[in-house]
This record gives sequence, structure tokens and C-alpha cells, in this order.
Amino acid sequence: MSGFDNFNTDFYQSSYSVDDQSQGYSNTETPYNKQQDGQYDYSQPMGYSAPGMMQPQQPYTGQIFQPTQTYTPSPSQSMYSSSFEDEPPLLEELGINFDHIWQKTLTVLHPLKAADGSIMNETDLAGPMVFCLAFGATLLLSGKIQFGYVYGISAIGCLAVYCLLNLMSMTGVSFGCVASVLGYCLLPMILLSSFGVILSLQGMVGIILTAAIIGWCSLSASKIFISALAMDGQQLLVAYPCALLYGVFALISVF
Repeated sequence: MSGFDNFNTDFYQSSYSVDDQSQGYSNTETPYNKQQDGQYDYSQPMGYSAPGMMQPQQPYTGQIFQPTQTYTPSPSQSMYSSSFEDEPPLLEELGINFDHIWQKTLTVLHPLKAADGSIMNETDLAGPMVFCLAFGATLLLSGKIQFGYVYGISAIGCLAVYCLLNLMSMTGVSFGCVASVLGYCLLPMILLSSFGVILSLQGMVGIILTAAIIGWCSLSASKIFISALAMDGQQLLVAYPCALLYGVFALISVF
């Protein structure tokens, strides 16, 4: 054992002794080992309490389901919210105005009524698309599947009238405006195809009715073009190509 003790002392030299250990655990007075009559003295403050843990909480001042606002919006956020409120409705951004659609429809239904050039000069294709679909649907009720012919003839006719009006007018016109006016004036042709569902249009009555509908469509379209483009005295020149276009639609309805 003497050799083992010498090995330990030679292996590590330290100034630590057992007496220092006993002194390190001496009975010092701390808030945890103070005893009075066999009980701890809890009057001393606890040294391990976390800061802010024993502080009183502030009472809740908001209402149920309506919490108090804990932040103030930044100027950029308020600017964005005000810009969203000032934006126009979605239908207006898409160019769909039901009031103008109704006014254009009434203008077509009353060929002798004066047209408002400011409204008719708008590029509105919502009404013409609906009227083209209605015209194809009434032809379908008669057993005629002519949707391709309707859209094809409409596109070629609009292109021809667009070129003609740009040559005749001083101000010029857009292709969308021409397509809008010609599409709205297709409404009387829907009435003709609806009559074709009930009775035959190949007799004398059908010929007279078809001629009246062609005149109605061409007169309405020429009136609108004259008022929108300020082409006074040229209504008959504009009505003639329009009558040729609507005559093709009438042939589709009759035969």
C-alpha cells in the first residue's frame, strides 16, 4: 500500500486536502439554512426568484371578441387601405357597365330614337357576346348548329365595316367600337330566329318579316355610327354594307 500511496502523490500534486472540504461545507448562515425553533425562516427574501415573476399583472381592458389595439398602423399601411377603398368595382374595371348595356339595347330597339354618341363610342363586348350566343341558341332550337358560321361571319363583317368606316370618316374608329355596335344591332335578328322556331320563314310572311328585320338592324347600326363618328348626311352609305352583313345572318335564319 505504501507503493500505491507514493504513486498517487507522484501522479498529481495538489494543495487540496480533506480538511478544506470539511471547511467548505461549514454551517454558514444563508437564507436556506437558518432555523428558528426547528423551522425555516421564510421572512428572508428568496434569492432564486425570476425577475418579474411575482409582479402583479395588468387587468384586461378590452371587450370580448374585440381585443384592444396593440399597434398603430404605419403610414404605408394606411395608404394601401385607402387606395383599396378608392378602387372602382371589378365590373367597371372589366368594362362591363349594365347601365350602358341597357341604354344601348334600348337604342337598338328604337331605330328612330337619337343615339348618344358618347355611350356608343365605348368598346363594350359583353352585350355582343351575349347576343351572338342567344342567336346561335335560337338557331339550335330550329335544328341548325351554326355557331361557327355566326362567329366567323361576325369577325369578317366587323373587319370589312371597320375598314370602310375608317375610309369614310375623318376621325376614325376602333375595331372594338365597330364590333360592339354591330353586335348590339344583332338583337332584332334574334327575334327573327325565334320566329323561325315557331313558323316557317320560307313563305311570303317569312320574306316580308326577314326584309323588315334586315332594315331594322341596318338602320339602327347606321344611326349609331353616324352619331358616334359625326358623319352627317352619310347614313344611307353606312346602312348599305350593314344591310349586306345582316342579310347573311338572315339567310342563315331562313335556310
